[in-house]
Amino acid sequence: MLTSLLRAYLRPYRGAIAVVVVLQMAQAAANLYLPSLNADIIDDGVARGDTDYIVATGGWMLAVSLGQVAAVVVAVFLGARTAMRLGRDLRQALFDKVMDFSARELARFGPPSLITRTTNDVQQVQMLVLMTLAFLIAAPLMMIGGGAMALRHDRVLSSLILVILPVVIVFLALLLRRMSPLFRAMQTAIDAVNKVLREQIDGLRVIRAFVRQPYEEERFDKVNRDLTRLQLSVGYAFALMFPFVMLLMNATSVAVIWFGGHRVESGAMEVGGLTAFITYLMLILMSVMMASMMFFFVPRAQACAERIQEVLRCRITVAEPAEPVRRFTAPGRLRLDAASFRYQGAEAPVLHEISFEAGPGQVTAIIGATGVGKTSLVNLIPRLFDATSGRVEVGGVDVRDLDLDTLWGAIGFVPQQAYLFSGTVRSNLAYGRPDASDAEMWEALEIAQAAGFVRRLEDGLDSAIVQGGTNLSGGQRQRLSIARAVIRRPSIYVFDDAFSALDLATDARLRAALRPVTREATVVAVAQRVSTIMEADQILVLDGGRVVGRGRHGQLLEDCPTYREIVASQMSLEEAA
Repeated sequence: MLTSLLRAYLRPYRGAIAVVVVLQMAQAAANLYLPSLNADIIDDGVARGDTDYIVATGGWMLAVSLGQVAAVVVAVFLGARTAMRLGRDLRQALFDKVMDFSARELARFGPPSLITRTTNDVQQVQMLVLMTLAFLIAAPLMMIGGGAMALRHDRVLSSLILVILPVVIVFLALLLRRMSPLFRAMQTAIDAVNKVLREQIDGLRVIRAFVRQPYEEERFDKVNRDLTRLQLSVGYAFALMFPFVMLLMNATSVAVIWFGGHRVESGAMEVGGLTAFITYLMLILMSVMMASMMFFFVPRAQACAERIQEVLRCRITVAEPAEPVRRFTAPGRLRLDAASFRYQGAEAPVLHEISFEAGPGQVTAIIGATGVGKTSLVNLIPRLFDATSGRVEVGGVDVRDLDLDTLWGAIGFVPQQAYLFSGTVRSNLAYGRPDASDAEMWEALEIAQAAGFVRRLEDGLDSAIVQGGTNLSGGQRQRLSIARAVIRRPSIYVFDDAFSALDLATDARLRAALRPVTREATVVAVAQRVSTIMEADQILVLDGGRVVGRGRHGQLLEDCPTYREIVASQMSLEEAA
């Protein structure tokens, strides 16, 4: 997963990566060359008292060192820039994919997990690339080159390297085997913390109203402790790793000095050679130390890459058709033919063979008890879900054959839960139509009965809206959502219980203002209040996911017991007549 992800998203930066590799090779070569120059100074300069040789070789060492510094600086700069661009591309890819998700895919992953995958998971992969390009490419070069140079200086002492390296490699392999599942569990635990925290912030008023703070504190404490426990397990493993590697490094240094001293004494090698050998040994062990850092980044990055790929490779159920239709044969026409819908994993369909037609100039109302499938029904129209059987046609074309932008551009949708984005009143209305003028925005606000309270705001159209519109009342949010749909002048309006937060007087004024605007459009309105739909051209009564009544208000009062029960629960039959 990690390899395929990096191969795909680092391809545009192959040139920069090649330059980084060359620079890292240059700085590794300089690192390996400097101990040999130092040995020459000791053996050929200091031992013989040749000052000119010492100065000349020392100057050359300084030049090599400056070249090494330059190579490192440029390599780190290019590596960091490449890693940051990789993170940008991955976040963009995840965002674009999630924007294409239907409600089914959103429910499968959940917002907390998608947030973690787009931020923390991408950051872990990005950090791996940064560490690899900036530091870890040089590690195998130093290890191999250091081994070759050490062997060149003394073959007998080099046998110590053959003893120590397998021990370190086996230890790190065992550690990696233990770490991989811990990192996967840790990312899942971060999801859980995000989920609980998000729920508690969103539901803060409910928690306080029902005095559930102790319960929620205990709930957060549990997921927080689970994450802490996993992080401590990882910390304990690394607390063992670094001291163990350092112990081996120091023990090897002692052994080299002990055996090397005897070889110098016997004349088998010179002091400069022993100094160089010790330096090469340190370079080899430091390379092992740097490589061991990979055991911190690779397992976690691997787990994160799997989670990222899970989103990127997710099959979208509401997908763009292979040959999308971009023109309607009957603009504004809406038709459902035996449309049924079942949620994934549900035992029974929530909608059973729903059929109806609606055309321009018609108002179709949908009413029924809570949980009978009203919202699920209207979600089929903009294709937030696909019908599991039957057909849904918009403009005379099956929605599964329509270009999604064409479909969504023809519909003004006001959801049950009015949602506003952080920004201003103006920016929220611009979601409906980006090129709308101020005059058109005020006209839409007048129709939605929102102009009065917007004028009372300090900055009018430029007044701030916080995330979710929580600095406004429920009715104000709902009216702005209606204005956002009205401003685009669609051919089909879908109001999913969009008048429930309005008082009866405002509801009546809003519906009266909508009539001239929607005269040539198709209107589908889900409602709980009978007074909202009494004048509709067609009323569908749902019960148990089936249409049990169809007709105008007066006809349904006579023919549909379910509708009469709904009416009787809200007003007297004399008032309803």
